[in-house]
Amino acid sequence: MYRGVLKRKQLLAGLSFVLAVSALPALAHEAEPAEPRASLSAEASSEVGQDRVEITLAAELSGDSQTEVAEALNKRLDSVMKRAKGHQGIEARSGSYRIWPTTDRDGKIAEWRGQAEILLESSDFPAVSKLAADLGDRMPIAGLSFSVSPERRAAEEQKLLGQAVEAFKARAQALTQALGFAGYRFHMVELGGQGAMPPVPMPRMMMSAMAADKAAAPVEGGRERVSVSVQGTIVLLPK
Repeated sequence: MYRGVLKRKQLLAGLSFVLAVSALPALAHEAEPAEPRASLSAEASSEVGQDRVEITLAAELSGDSQTEVAEALNKRLDSVMKRAKGHQGIEARSGSYRIWPTTDRDGKIAEWRGQAEILLESSDFPAVSKLAADLGDRMPIAGLSFSVSPERRAAEEQKLLGQAVEAFKARAQALTQALGFAGYRFHMVELGGQGAMPPVPMPRMMMSAMAADKAAAPVEGGRERVSVSVQGTIVLLPK
């Protein structure tokens, strides 16, 4: 009987010790002073001229069978691609390719149609425009889109990064003084950016006129907004 009571007391004493130890981190955490923090953001942006163009050439054929259309379309693609390759500063690659049937009123296949694209991309606007016009007799121009080259975008973002950081620091300092704190330190900083807008397709009437004229059509890009943003959290330091 005495041994059972003694063993129970020892067990309770051990349990109380474990509970006391496990509660220590929580008490220490609650004792830590809370640091006031503030979230800020700043941005720098500029307008950059689009220096790269992508011209889409497309061919559409029809025939009585899927095999007939596929063979004719592949032959057309092969001949145009051979003429498009080998021009310095111009990248030529395959675009979309599809073949589908059309049906009559009874639901039977009336004919097969096929469409394929070749994409020409370059920063040399006059050269790629002339090449597209030369190939227009086999594959007319079906679309144009402009963009900022990766090299120009990277250079512009590098310049904007310093401006965005300085704007963030100025805003952090102004907030610190306005709230009456002695200073601040960085807690977390993130960088972001935006740029490319969806390409605006050229009207079909204009593209048809370009394809009909063997002379190189004037190609000129617009301007694109490039921006760099800085978001972060600062810790406000008391006096």
